Amino acid sequence: MSAVNGSASSGLRLVTRDGEVLGGRWWEAARSEGAAVVLVHGFTGSKDEPSVVATAEAISAAGHDVLAYDARGHRGSSGQCTLGDLERLDVAAAVDAARDRADRIVLVGASMGAIAVLRHAADEPHLAGVVSVSSPSRWRLPRTGRTVLATALTRTSVGRRVAARYMDVRLAPRWTNPEAPEALAARITVPLAIVHGTEDRFVLPREAEELALAAGGRCRLHMVPKMGHAFDRVATPAVLSAIEWVLASEPSPAR
Repeated sequence: MSAVNGSASSGLRLVTRDGEVLGGRWWEAARSEGAAVVLVHGFTGSKDEPSVVATAEAISAAGHDVLAYDARGHRGSSGQCTLGDLERLDVAAAVDAARDRADRIVLVGASMGAIAVLRHAADEPHLAGVVSVSSPSRWRLPRTGRTVLATALTRTSVGRRVAARYMDVRLAPRWTNPEAPEALAARITVPLAIVHGTEDRFVLPREAEELALAAGGRCRLHMVPKMGHAFDRVATPAVLSAIEWVLASEPSPAR
């Protein structure tokens, strides 16, 4: 599939520090602005998911190379999904690959992917910045049909078997209760843009406000009207604006 005003290529292989192998995909901008974006999907998503592809194409058309990949335990990538914890190692592998093309790296993650990029960025100051889309602030979920289903899939053996068979997602059997996203945001020193939908019923809008309040450095919160969860199509303009804000806020190399 071709990106708008650029090109897309698949067949990329990423190897994480703990030995997992991830399938990746590049979208090359026709006229690069000198930055690369690592785009990280959410739970049950993939680099080839239509909403991820549409977001990657829009970012590429704006002049940035884009690298997306299938997180551990998803599709053809090896390993088991840990819901954003060990996925920080996936982000690190993608960042290493992106640095072969650009010195300025922006992380953009949605939902589980947002948790993963926050976790990586909390311990990595050498980034242009981070865009978090639909991230929770704490380990809690509203009681809705969707969240009940997600809990059943991730916290029960039957649910994990269903996820593996019908969703092509292999889940780790244990929840590790890692550091909460708001604690991660407090440790991030690079520019952090938070994008969240006013119509998100999976992660409520107040979570974005709490995340922004916890952020310790430069932070911008964009609440998007009529936006649902993750890479909703109405979120694309806000994501593009957030990337440009991050790049404009990046400190000079001489700092």
